[in-house]
Amino acid sequence: MRRAALAISLFAAALAAPLLATAQEAAPPLPEDPRAPRYHEVERGFFTGFELGYLSLFKTPTADRVRYQYAPSNGGASNGLLVGMNFGYDVSSRLALSAFVLGSNSQASVSYGAFSVYAAGADVRLALLGSRDKYALERTYVYVHARGGYLVTRPEGLFGTNDTYLAFGPGLEYYTRLRHFSVGLAADLAYVVKAGTAGVAVTPTVRYTF
Repeated sequence: MRRAALAISLFAAALAAPLLATAQEAAPPLPEDPRAPRYHEVERGFFTGFELGYLSLFKTPTADRVRYQYAPSNGGASNGLLVGMNFGYDVSSRLALSAFVLGSNSQASVSYGAFSVYAAGADVRLALLGSRDKYALERTYVYVHARGGYLVTRPEGLFGTNDTYLAFGPGLEYYTRLRHFSVGLAADLAYVVKAGTAGVAVTPTVRYTF
């Protein structure tokens, strides 16, 4: 009888062992620490940005010499305020794609006069270097970006009418502790294709990520 009882006990223990293991695996997880942050220190995703700076073109040829016969063939360098906006998406912490619009009101020589340029197109930005703060979080980036788009200039025929705008250059961006905001500075080499003129654009930037 004792042997039979021992055998029954061992058999029951063998059956109960998997059930006990399953019960242990199904135990509810520990409650989350209420002190743990429930947000990202640096937001990524859809964003909109604003830039306000300076655009200088190295030369300003006269496109329509018949309409502007009193303008010189080249009005020299032009300088003016540049205002731009963009809307895009962070593909990763290092790569961002966006669409941009910009406008500039420039002044060349007195005999050439003033003209405006407006452009819209696409922008690709790649962060090459990232610097971490004292909490080991990357907040400061050095990047390069390239943009290109369709350009319209007014008055028609002076600097041109329709053209293509290209720009490429480095930039610096810092993601603030306000999480959604970053500030930066970009310096671009610009080129207007039909006019055949290069220039530089220097623009402080502000960005908000949703």
